[in-house]
Amino acid sequence: MRIFLAYQKILCAFLGIVLSTLALGENQMHFRPAAVVAQPKDVTLIVGVPDAGIFSYELVGGEFEYLVQKGDSLTSIGARLGVEPSTLARMNKIKRDSLLYPGKRLQIENRHIVPERLTDGLLINLPQRLLYYFESGTLIAHYPVGLGSWAWATPTGSFNVLDIQENKVWYVPKSIQEEMRREGKPVRAQVPPGPENPLGKFWIGLSLPAIGIHGTNAPASVYHFQSHGCIRLHPDDIAALVQRVRKNMQGKIIYAPVLLARISDGRIFLEVNRDVYRKNSDPLSVVEHLARTQGLTAMIDWEKVRKIIQLKDGVAREVGLHTPVPLGETQ
Repeated sequence: MRIFLAYQKILCAFLGIVLSTLALGENQMHFRPAAVVAQPKDVTLIVGVPDAGIFSYELVGGEFEYLVQKGDSLTSIGARLGVEPSTLARMNKIKRDSLLYPGKRLQIENRHIVPERLTDGLLINLPQRLLYYFESGTLIAHYPVGLGSWAWATPTGSFNVLDIQENKVWYVPKSIQEEMRREGKPVRAQVPPGPENPLGKFWIGLSLPAIGIHGTNAPASVYHFQSHGCIRLHPDDIAALVQRVRKNMQGKIIYAPVLLARISDGRIFLEVNRDVYRKNSDPLSVVEHLARTQGLTAMIDWEKVRKIIQLKDGVAREVGLHTPVPLGETQ
C-alpha cells in the first residue's frame, strides 16, 4: 500500500510538470548613411526569445533630409517613409497638425531593425508595419504597410502566395457589409476596379484566410492600423512588389514589438513599437532578456532604453554605453 501511494505521488507530480509545460504558451530626398548595414557572415542572424523579443544584426533606413512637395502632410510623408506623424513632428520641433509648405526641409529618421532574414519570400512584422522582400538570402526591398485595426487584427502565421491579380473586383465580405449597415453607410456587395476600390490596382492573394496584400485608394492610410485585416501598400510600392512576387512564394507574418540589434561595427540599437494588439508583456523585461542572452547587459545604457520604451515610436536608436567594439573583436 505504501509503495502504491508513493508511486501515485510521483505520477501526479510528473503529470503536473507536463501540464504546466503545455500551458506556457521615397520624391526628393538627401540621404546620409547607407540604408542597410550588412550582416556578419559568422553569426546567426536571428535569435527569437519569449514575449516577442527579437535579436538581429541588420538595419534598414537611416537619417536623411526630405524636401516637402506640394500636397504633403506629416501623415502622408510618414505613410510613405515608415514614420509616425507625431514622431516626425517631434523630430522637427513642429506641431502635429502643422501645414507644410513646398520647399521646407524635414529631418527624417526611419531606421528599423530587420527581424529575420529569409532565404526567399516575404516577411511582415505587424508592430513594425513593415514588409520585407528577400531573394537568395538577401534583403532586396522593404515597404511600409497598413494593417488591420484592433477589432480586425491582421493574423500571424506562415503563408503561400495563391494568386496575383490586376484590377480586381472587391467582393465585400458579409461581415463588412454588416459593419456598413451598422454605421449607416450604403451597403455594397461588390466594388468594381477604379478610384473607389480600396484594393487599389494590384492584389496578392495569400493562403491565410480572408486576407491579402494589395494597393490602396487612400495612400495616407499606409503605416496605420485601419484595415479590415488586409495588408495595404502605397500604389507605387505594390506595383514594384508584384514585379518580384510569384505564385507559390512563401512568407510569414510575425508579431514582434521589441527588437535589439548589434551591427557589424559593434553599435547596439533598440527598436520598440506599440503593442497595438495587446499581446505582450513588459518591454523592459524583454530587452533585459535579450541583452542577457547576448552578453550585452553591461554594454547598454539602460536610461536610454527606458526612454525608448516610453516613446514606443518604432525608430531604432543607439543604446550602447561604451565605444563600440566591432563584432569578432574583444574589449
